Amino acid sequence: MAKSKSPSKLAVKKPGAVKPKSSATLAPPKIKIAKPTATTQSPKANWWEAGVRFECQGSGKCCVSRGEYGFVYMTLKDRKRMAKVLNQPLTKFTEKFCAKTDGVHHLIDGPGPDCLFLIDGKCSVYEGRPDQCRSWPFWPEVMTAKRWKKDVAAFCPGVGKGRLWEADEIRSIIEAQTKSEYDLVTGN
Repeated sequence: MAKSKSPSKLAVKKPGAVKPKSSATLAPPKIKIAKPTATTQSPKANWWEAGVRFECQGSGKCCVSRGEYGFVYMTLKDRKRMAKVLNQPLTKFTEKFCAKTDGVHHLIDGPGPDCLFLIDGKCSVYEGRPDQCRSWPFWPEVMTAKRWKKDVAAFCPGVGKGRLWEADEIRSIIEAQTKSEYDLVTGN
C-alpha cells in the first residue's frame, strides 16, 4: 500500500495494488510509526460510527496488487502462526518466505502481482494469515470516508454485505492493527 497517512505511518500492502514492474530494484519508504494510543482517530473523523456492513466474499481481490508498492509485513507472532499452519520450523519458514527491509520482516513477492499464498483465488494459509490480512478492510489508513470509498469500496465485493460491524469492533481492529505495526518496528 502507499505510504500510510494514518497515525501509524507504516507502509503496508494495499489490497489490490500492483507492484511496479521494477519492484525488485525499488526500495520501500523508510518505516516510521507513532506509538499506538487508546484512540487512533478523532471521533469527528469516524464516518463509520453507525457501523459498516462487511463480509468477506472470498474474492481474493485484497491479495492482488493494484498499482502501488507495498509489503505484507510479518511480526514474530505472524511468522510463528504461518509457520505452524505450513508445518515448518520458524527459521525455515522465515528463510523461505520472508525478507527483511529496514529491519522489518515481510513476505517475499510472488511471481506476479498476487500474494504468493493466493492459490486459485483463495488464501492457502487462511488460518495462519498475518494480522495485516486479518484486519482488512479496517486498516487505520483507509478509515477516512474518502480513502474507504477509493481504496476499499471501489474493488472489495464484501463491502455492504453481511453483518454490521459496530463502531467499537472497528475501533478495536484499528487499534490492534496499529499495535501490530508498532510491534513490527520496535521488535515487540
